[in-house]
Amino acid sequence: MYQERASRLTGAVVWTSTPSGRPGTGRVLPDGCMDLLWHDGRLLVAGPDTRAHRPGDGRAGPWTGVRLAPGTAPALLGVPAHELRDRRVALTDLWPSAEVRPLAARMSAAADPGAALEALALERAALTAPPDPALRQVVAALAAGRPVAATADRLGLGARQLHRRSLAAFGYGPKTLARVLRLQRALALARAGGPYAETAARAGYADQAHLSRDVKDLTGLPLGELLGGAR
Repeated sequence: MYQERASRLTGAVVWTSTPSGRPGTGRVLPDGCMDLLWHDGRLLVAGPDTRAHRPGDGRAGPWTGVRLAPGTAPALLGVPAHELRDRRVALTDLWPSAEVRPLAARMSAAADPGAALEALALERAALTAPPDPALRQVVAALAAGRPVAATADRLGLGARQLHRRSLAAFGYGPKTLARVLRLQRALALARAGGPYAETAARAGYADQAHLSRDVKDLTGLPLGELLGGAR
């Protein structure tokens, strides 16, 4: 079962998940975000995904996470996003063990892991500079379906500069980010019950076949099967 709520950290979401084993459940879909995780007594970080990810570490039990909006995690974690692309790493790989151990002890003692993990993220955010406002404009433009070239021009950036900054902030270039955000746009429309052909057109795909190929490529499941179980 998956549950989420808005976080007090701007743009973030606090979530919990206990995989059920049904097709599509537990499958984390690409969304441009990065997550601070708590699972089985460990603090972890999930980098930005280019393909669906299914936790496969063999350990049962719930996951708790703070999902950080695209472009916001690198400053908070102190590492460029592309270094964590398609990876799950222990927080001790990024921060000194002496700093992480007391945080893990706090989490272990917490009655509400979600609130405790959110508090850690808020404390860290208070110590770091806010993300570049231009990054929010990039996400907003691409999420609305604007072309990458037009987005770069609007921000006064060259194509190479936008690509370089996108790698550091989002983990991949703007074209991949646009593709991931288009997927999320399409899934939201499809979950609302719209016909697949209409969903494809509204989300910015060439046709329904294009939508189907992209969903299968990015998530590993056909659209109908995905909507039957994925969050």
